[in-house]
Amino acid sequence: MSADRSAALRGLPSVDQLVRRLRPEAPDVPRPRLTAIVREVLEAERRRVRVGPAVSADADALAARVVEILTRTGPFSLRAVVNATGVVLHTNLGRALLSPLALERLTRVGGAYSNLELDIATKERGSRYSHVEGLLQRLTGAEGALVVNNNAAAVLLALETLAHGREVIVSRGELIEIGGEFRIPDIMLRSGAVLREVGTTNRTHLRDYAEAIGPNTALLLKVHTSNYRVVGFTSDVSSRELVELGRQRSLPVMEDLGSGSLLDLRSHGFPHEPTVPEVVGSGVDLVSFSGDKLLGGPQAGIVVGRRELVTRLKKNPWNRALRIDKLTLAALEATLYAYDAGQALETVPTLRFLTEPLASVRRRAQRVLSRLPADVRRRLAARLVEDRAQVGGGALPTVELPTAAVQLGATPEAARALDAGLRRSDPPVIGRIVDDRLLLDCRTVLPSQVAALAAAIVTAAGMTAQ
Repeated sequence: MSADRSAALRGLPSVDQLVRRLRPEAPDVPRPRLTAIVREVLEAERRRVRVGPAVSADADALAARVVEILTRTGPFSLRAVVNATGVVLHTNLGRALLSPLALERLTRVGGAYSNLELDIATKERGSRYSHVEGLLQRLTGAEGALVVNNNAAAVLLALETLAHGREVIVSRGELIEIGGEFRIPDIMLRSGAVLREVGTTNRTHLRDYAEAIGPNTALLLKVHTSNYRVVGFTSDVSSRELVELGRQRSLPVMEDLGSGSLLDLRSHGFPHEPTVPEVVGSGVDLVSFSGDKLLGGPQAGIVVGRRELVTRLKKNPWNRALRIDKLTLAALEATLYAYDAGQALETVPTLRFLTEPLASVRRRAQRVLSRLPADVRRRLAARLVEDRAQVGGGALPTVELPTAAVQLGATPEAARALDAGLRRSDPPVIGRIVDDRLLLDCRTVLPSQVAALAAAIVTAAGMTAQ
């Protein structure tokens, strides 16, 4: 290393010096967090000096970088963002938004003691599942219900309870992989069940299941392909057919519905998606589904079905490890209440996003545009465009939602710069690049976020113009 580089590195302030310099400017920032950011800035500067000009930034410039990071990121890592991607159930952005009632219940239950596991009438220990079990029974028609922390956990618990050390028969075309590389065969392996594949990728017949049943068979499993579709020369076995076979052979049938809708949305232009009540009505013994997808509630894995089987799941020691807490229960109860009261379409944000008419989305996009100064609109080539949005979250993969978006960026470089600038705004704005232009899809932008989105665009425009 040259003498100049060595001198530049020695000239950098120490971590402690820079922290003490910054304390008056950041009195509310915990010292460990401030120290960590100072270390990051100093290390980045050392790397720059080692490979670039042999001149280091002075203490004022380094302190300014730290302040910029603190201002941009805020005190917490988990932050609210503006979802301008158009993906309603965006897994990376937290999937379903909670309803106002669910948020109110979180505050009320989380800020006080509650009857989580207390029967107030008898003053004896109760069951945490009692707060949602009756709702789930009414809404699905099932005899019993159980809630764990996500649908993968629900499937794991059911397989471990009903088929540990024994065979589970499932169609090869239903061996799905969900987000994060979690696969049905892997979950089955961890449960201790033995996978028995039948049929082919595109065609499975009832006789395939029947011929595979043997003395070690414990369960017939059907997995709804909620995050993909096999089309063309295909054949699968319906829930009713599988139930009839299960009855003949005295075997329980389970169906993993994945997204798990409680409502038939065909009247809103959606293709038919099997609902939980339909599958329960077909006679399936256990049905599992997610709480934070088409249901529109908090992350949870819900199991409904025959009381005797649900009771066995509840008694499994694994259930203790997978159980949900009071906050999830509070939000889930409020979400289910909306369905029970016939108010879900109006109050559950996921359903409102999915069913909102294009004209309403277009008006929101126009309101964003109208808030941009004329010179900013010209410089960014801002205009309203119509496009297609997605449901996301592995739900309804073939459905595209008509949407309206604000298109920005006169050039590909400008679009990318704006995208980066908007992600640095407060709150961060997450859009999508399409055909070298930045689209801010307003189907997933809340009406209350319109002003903040417009302000972020103006700020980002100013940054990119420098």
